[in-house]
Amino acid sequence: MDYVKALRQQVGNRPLILTGAAVIIMNERDEMLLQHRIDGGWGLPGGLMELGETMEQTARREVAEETGLQLGKLTLLNVFSGPEFYYKLENGDEFYAVSVIFVTNTFSGEVVMDETESRDLQFFSLAHLPKDVTPEYQRYIDYFLKHRQDVDL
Repeated sequence: MDYVKALRQQVGNRPLILTGAAVIIMNERDEMLLQHRIDGGWGLPGGLMELGETMEQTARREVAEETGLQLGKLTLLNVFSGPEFYYKLENGDEFYAVSVIFVTNTFSGEVVMDETESRDLQFFSLAHLPKDVTPEYQRYIDYFLKHRQDVDL
């Protein structure tokens, strides 16, 4: 995030292209881990890439920071980008997101919530996902549900 802060000092609120990763984490009961973010509704653990990282490293670092979990095998689900992923924040910052979404069902450790970023972390049955998943994350989840049979876990 320091990278983005440094960029913002140079460009102000002008649009940036920000790359990040998120992970759909499925447990042995076929439940999905969701994070209730401080800054919004429910979503997937993940975040922005730092300089020098690969997308997989970004995914692993962000999940470890936000959930305490160490991830095993990651499978690429899809890359999401384009005009529908343009955002303007309350502070006036604008950006286009390029989001790489991974899926895994192999992880270790105990779920430990980072209270600076999360209100809650829970595994949910796919039939009973929360109603207030943010639109961005709902797109990723819908895509996963539609293409789940093609995902090699």
